[in-house]
Amino acid sequence: MEKGLVSIITPMYNGKRFIGQTIDSVLSQTYPNWEMIVIDDGSKDGSGMVVNEYILRDSRIQMISQENGGSASARNNGIRRARGQYIALLDADDTWNSDFLQKQLKLMHDKNAALVYSSHTRIDENSKEILTPFIVPEKVTYNDLLKTCSISCLTGLYDTKEFGKVYLREEMKSVRDDYVYWLEIIKNVKIAYGNKEVLANYRILGSSASRKKKKVIGPHFKVLYKIEKLGFIKSCYFLASWAVRSYFKYRK
Repeated sequence: MEKGLVSIITPMYNGKRFIGQTIDSVLSQTYPNWEMIVIDDGSKDGSGMVVNEYILRDSRIQMISQENGGSASARNNGIRRARGQYIALLDADDTWNSDFLQKQLKLMHDKNAALVYSSHTRIDENSKEILTPFIVPEKVTYNDLLKTCSISCLTGLYDTKEFGKVYLREEMKSVRDDYVYWLEIIKNVKIAYGNKEVLANYRILGSSASRKKKKVIGPHFKVLYKIEKLGFIKSCYFLASWAVRSYFKYRK
């Protein structure tokens, strides 16, 4: 573990269209002590060639190639190789504002926290802002996350110093794997703190699982019932809570 280093884990599958914007947003960070590990998850669109051009420009960027195994497998591949004290998950179509790392690390220091997250915009495939920004609560607990997940994948920042690295459940493939990841972490750290300032941009595409809730209902219930072992009644209660909040989250 290298103190102060942020390891940015970016799974990529056929991400040629947006990966350049994602990397540019990392290169623009005012906090310079980072490494970016892009995991090419069996892309067939020439995504790797785009990343290789950036690797030639900045030694902090590296790429690992693997057969397609889903985002959980790709993220774990990156986390295993991460050298940093801090772990951030940034998908290959999302972006950070230039002061994202600086302000999130400051929040982490101010709150003496091991897990922080922030508010973010929602953008479309043309980087046009849609809906209203998602403004996060100032803090969440494990019970809060069971009701609704306020930690969007692109804004979570985890300090491994006390509890070490946490890995994703690869049996989840690419659905709800990040949600389980945050649940695993918060069971250790107890409280996560949110920055109400908008610091990132979450891209919503036509194929985004977050817009296709019917596809996610089954895996989400599996998380509650089989992984978290909440029992049938509690699992149904938290599933209903999540579904209602998710409906309104994408209505404004």
